[in-house]
Amino acid sequence: MDSSSVRKEFIQYFKDRGHEVVKSSSLIPRDDPSLLFTNAGMVPFKNLYLGIEKRPYTRAVSSQKCVRAGGKHNDLEQVGFTNRHHTFFEMLGNFSFGDYFKKEAIEMAWELLTDGYGLSPEKLWVSIYNDDNEAYELWTRDVGVPDNRVVRLGEKDNFWSMGETGPCGPCSEIYIDQGPGVGCGKPTCGVGCDCDRYLEIWNLVFTQYDRQLDGSLVPLPKPNIDTGMGLERLSAILQGVYSNYDSDVFSDIINLTEILAEKGYGEDKKCDISFKVIADHSRAIAFLIAEGIIPSNEGRGYVLRRIMRRAIRYGQILGMKNPFLHRLTDKVIDIMGSEYQELNQSRRFIDEVVINEEKRFSDTLFHGLSLLREEIEKLHGKNKSIIPGELIFRLYDTFGFPSDLVEEIAREEGISVDIDGFEKAMAEQRSLSQKSWKGSGEEEIPEIYRRLDSRGIKCRFLGYETLSNNSRITALLKHEEVNGGEIKEVKQAQGGDEIEIILDQSPFYGESGGQAGDIGMISNESVKIEIYNTLKYPASLIVHIGKIIEGEVSLGDIVFASVNEKRRNNTAHNHTATHLLQAALRELLGEHIKQAGSYVGPERMRFDFTHFAQIPPDRLKEIELLVNRNIQKNYPVTTEIMSRDDAFKLDAVALFEERYGDNVRVVSIGDNVSRELCGGTHVSLTGDIGLFMIAGEGAVSSGIRRIEAFTGGYAVRQMQNDAYKLRALSDLLRTPTENLLVKTEQIIKDQREKEREIESLKATLANRQSEELLGTAKTVKDIKVISQEVKISNPKDMREFGDYLKDKLKSGVIVLGSRDNGKVFLLCRITADLTNRFHAGNIIKELAGIVGGKGGGRKDMAEGGGTRQSELKKALSEVYKIIDA
Repeated sequence: MDSSSVRKEFIQYFKDRGHEVVKSSSLIPRDDPSLLFTNAGMVPFKNLYLGIEKRPYTRAVSSQKCVRAGGKHNDLEQVGFTNRHHTFFEMLGNFSFGDYFKKEAIEMAWELLTDGYGLSPEKLWVSIYNDDNEAYELWTRDVGVPDNRVVRLGEKDNFWSMGETGPCGPCSEIYIDQGPGVGCGKPTCGVGCDCDRYLEIWNLVFTQYDRQLDGSLVPLPKPNIDTGMGLERLSAILQGVYSNYDSDVFSDIINLTEILAEKGYGEDKKCDISFKVIADHSRAIAFLIAEGIIPSNEGRGYVLRRIMRRAIRYGQILGMKNPFLHRLTDKVIDIMGSEYQELNQSRRFIDEVVINEEKRFSDTLFHGLSLLREEIEKLHGKNKSIIPGELIFRLYDTFGFPSDLVEEIAREEGISVDIDGFEKAMAEQRSLSQKSWKGSGEEEIPEIYRRLDSRGIKCRFLGYETLSNNSRITALLKHEEVNGGEIKEVKQAQGGDEIEIILDQSPFYGESGGQAGDIGMISNESVKIEIYNTLKYPASLIVHIGKIIEGEVSLGDIVFASVNEKRRNNTAHNHTATHLLQAALRELLGEHIKQAGSYVGPERMRFDFTHFAQIPPDRLKEIELLVNRNIQKNYPVTTEIMSRDDAFKLDAVALFEERYGDNVRVVSIGDNVSRELCGGTHVSLTGDIGLFMIAGEGAVSSGIRRIEAFTGGYAVRQMQNDAYKLRALSDLLRTPTENLLVKTEQIIKDQREKEREIESLKATLANRQSEELLGTAKTVKDIKVISQEVKISNPKDMREFGDYLKDKLKSGVIVLGSRDNGKVFLLCRITADLTNRFHAGNIIKELAGIVGGKGGGRKDMAEGGGTRQSELKKALSEVYKIIDA
């Protein structure tokens, strides 16, 4: 059974038994800022287990894409050295939220493995938690597993907890005996052994307790089921192979690697490590980039960069010197694109990101190798023969060098390496990483809104059709002046109170998808409330934030909600303009352009997108022109609700980070100008936008560019301001506006020529001054000493003059002083041959005290100053005494 069939069989089995089929969530866990990546099948359902979210189903099944390569869960270093560690994997799971429990979970798992997948019951073993007698009875009595194949294990192996407190419960794991041929051969070998003989297939978690602060376990009123089974591992078992990498999940990727490397997989154990690393990492790379993650030096981008560079290095170990990784990520898309459409949609983008990083890494690798060679030369010079572990770690951490590459180069040089020191540095880094892990940086939904959502409080959005409507207040929150402005539910509020209101239906758009929230008024005969912001929490909770201007309001009141029409329309102009801008960017720069963030407000818009180079001014002009041309054509802007799959078939553009449901809203401009998945508000005709003007373009981070722009009246105003400045500049320079560029270029040219003349004059003057000062040198204990006041007011010029004088003097001590604007500046330079006898920093400290100031610096150069100009002469004369002491 191939892996695709394994996945389908699992999903279909549970679908037939009333489970909702839930598509894989993003690898970026939007509802859990404590995680860097989604690392288990239960992550998207965490809030259901915590009881702070409700969904229209109580049982679910999914095949969840997961990454374990950063944060608290990191398998990166193990990949390649075992048969079953991965950075990216798919976790098959079935879940129950207060529906069925232990009996049904155990029976269904056994039935699917034995009847569905055809595994031999005689080869299957089970582990249970020590005290879980209920599970023991179910396995032995109901399922019929022999007593001697049910093993009791302790809390470390068979008890799951979400944290120190909260939901928890015993686990039961199903193992398969792969035979003594793959075992460790020890007499103690059995379930729980680290060897490959008894291989864990499926983990069933019975979440039945709520752990209290005192450690006691309180039974949950509605226990839950959370199970997880790796698709890669199950596929390998069903295909009769002992390594996940020998299954069809990886075979096509490994076959292509064999062709590119001109080496065979399975011929050499050391080479096989490289094959495994590349096969695994190419999958993680493709999926992470498809999520919009770009290689960088922090957060998720840093993890991606480490994965990519590790894959590239292992490719080089196989002898692949030219860029190759993009060929393998392309193969991943061929294999998995039918199941994960985001891969196909991002094919070109993935390709460009990978190629760009391969080029960058080749430069970095050159510098790393240069550093290693320099250090080896130093070791040879000192007659040392061990490369320090600290250096190996620095090479790995900075340049992505695997330690075995350093070992290889060391062998060529006839020296050894301090691997123990390297391992110690690695362990320290892992420890620091875990201690400093603060979460992924995602904004966590405040607890009060989660509670409202879990109680079924929703707000129906009517803002697509109307800007005002009557509504009923379903929740009223008040900002308390004490306790740091804590928000609490109240039944009533009065004039002057800062409040938050939830309505049963509202025309107000809650801030989301980059679009600013609406402002407006909520009122009735008894109250007037100014709404100055609107937010959206979880999926259907629109929060109106405002202040009571007059009167009082109570929970359950009927009110009239009215949106500020002018602000909403201006925001719609900018939002539709972002769609036109993205369409223009994709047409003129390429389909690798993907939205990476945006801000759409009433006054301006900001659009972040994936691109690897600055956009030239002439190209930027073309983009602006194309957007305005599409505005002038007055295309209709239409919206349609359709299934997510249908939208993707129409090539509708989706946001990287957005999580979409089964049905999506598609915003289309014209027939083929633009088509995007979007929940924002838009104009009806592109002509309503009026005008589009780009204000600037620049870099946000590696591979991410940003365009800021204005539309409509704000664009006109900006153009008027620019025109006014041009006219003012024209008057100032006394030249027509059309000649400003030529005139400015000429001024700059003249300025540069004058600067060169000034520098030349300075050099001539310095030469003359230096000759004069050299003539003032006194010899103190065979040391030439110059200590003089000079007429140089600029510290930079003083430093340059000091350097010039030092070169002329060859050997000696130089102290220069100057006065300017009521201050004294001091500089000391000491030639290299005398730094073992005198310290420039100490000399300046002493002199600066005389002039009422401070100073210091290195042995050879120091500077300082003060405010007592009258003491400068005394300070300079003190130098000779210091040298003579």
